[in-house]
Amino acid sequence: SRRCGLAAGRSYSGGGAYPSVSLTCPLPGVPKAVFAAAESREGFETRVTVLENGLRVASQNKFGQFCTVGILVNSGSRHEAKYLSGISHFLEKLAFSSTAQFGSKDEILLTLEKHGGICDCQASRDTIMYAVSADARGLDTVVNLLADVTLQPRLSDEEIEMTRMAIRFELEDLNMRPDPEPLLTEMIHAAAFRDNTVGLNRFCPVENTDKINRDVLHSYLSSYYTPDRMVLAGVGIEHEHLVDCARKYLLGVQPVWGSGQGKAVDRSVAQYTGGIIKVEKDMSDVSLGPTPIPELTHIMIGLESCSFLEDDFIPFAVLNMMMGGGGSFSAGGPGKGMFTRLYLNVLNRHHWMYNATSYHHSYEDTGLLCIHASADPKQVREMVEIITREFILMAGAVGEVELERAKTQLKSMLMMNLESRPVIFEDVGRQVLATNTRKLPHELCALISQVKPADIKRVVTKMLHKKPAVAALGDLTDLPTYEHIQAALSSKDGRLPRLYRLFR
Repeated sequence: SRRCGLAAGRSYSGGGAYPSVSLTCPLPGVPKAVFAAAESREGFETRVTVLENGLRVASQNKFGQFCTVGILVNSGSRHEAKYLSGISHFLEKLAFSSTAQFGSKDEILLTLEKHGGICDCQASRDTIMYAVSADARGLDTVVNLLADVTLQPRLSDEEIEMTRMAIRFELEDLNMRPDPEPLLTEMIHAAAFRDNTVGLNRFCPVENTDKINRDVLHSYLSSYYTPDRMVLAGVGIEHEHLVDCARKYLLGVQPVWGSGQGKAVDRSVAQYTGGIIKVEKDMSDVSLGPTPIPELTHIMIGLESCSFLEDDFIPFAVLNMMMGGGGSFSAGGPGKGMFTRLYLNVLNRHHWMYNATSYHHSYEDTGLLCIHASADPKQVREMVEIITREFILMAGAVGEVELERAKTQLKSMLMMNLESRPVIFEDVGRQVLATNTRKLPHELCALISQVKPADIKRVVTKMLHKKPAVAALGDLTDLPTYEHIQAALSSKDGRLPRLYRLFR
């Protein structure tokens, strides 16, 4: 014990070293702990600078050797009304290909590799995001690369042909995969906002793959890839350094498509229409193997919520968390202490339901709250009735305990997600792109804490006055008509009309 020091001879179980010291008191002779703390909030605020050409540069301090930097463009499938549908899908696949400075994608990847970097591009309905994570010491190289990728892509015939093949393969995979959520999300948006803005197809239709070429892409890029519609965002770097790089590589640069203006920018505001989109499909063999997924019919029912710029966005986010849900075959089954409504009221009570999950999609001018449910085709009618009833029950009493649990869970999820540097980058970029500023996490948590039961009831009442949007996929033999679903949502108990239940 002498050779091993004090620790070897200490009696941990009996507290022999300090037998008379309470566990609630500091140990004698131990220095007082000094914990790290933020000296002021100013050091962690998002800084925004607007350059002479209208480009916004936003940065967020974060400790670490690596940084995430990218360019976000206010461009997406919702802006393709005057163009061929699928251009954003093409641009996403063509990203980080050859440019004026870099002869191929391999050359770009080798350049990033010198700084331990990786790159990615994601296109959504309203934003295209080019991002790089790399060592912060390579910031100059990274911004130069991003500027070249965004404004100087070569778009060679060979690259476009390879993109056509990749998109065709992705579309085939989308229709064959066991998880139908991406397909249902497209269908519910198309039903809710028929033929306008966020209802336009995010994926390139098969018939358009051969029609999109360099001229079509340049025409679109000249309209939407302008500095005033872009944000250069960075996390983990000094703001002044990022601004200097932006001035060096993004100020006064002539894009490869020229300086001439393209067609007018589409500034249409989303028009919620409601409606139904049905796709009859044989789902009996989507998952083969020793434990195949049973044949299921998938239903998604949605109602218009609100824009993320409105005050009601936070109550809707809390409502979505309160509804929760998930799959009935997640680890441990549905009865494992989950307290969201779709677990308690649906999955725990109806063993035959495979899935019941709430989703909230929000955009600059509208939003959509929807519930996705899956079950055997023979029980579609009952499944629809159960889901419509849950929408009606949203307008009922909200318990203080469930509300506090939902608010705590939402704050927890927010803070956990913002532990990730790429997530902070996307949050900074999207908020600055939409509002020219950024709400910090503590501000959002304060807004979440202020939500009252009356706020939930108010937003639900407003939502239930709209026509429903319905997406249905699979064997739809027993699917109620759209009129019956609409009538059920207008009733007091969410039940389908009696005549339907008697004579269907």
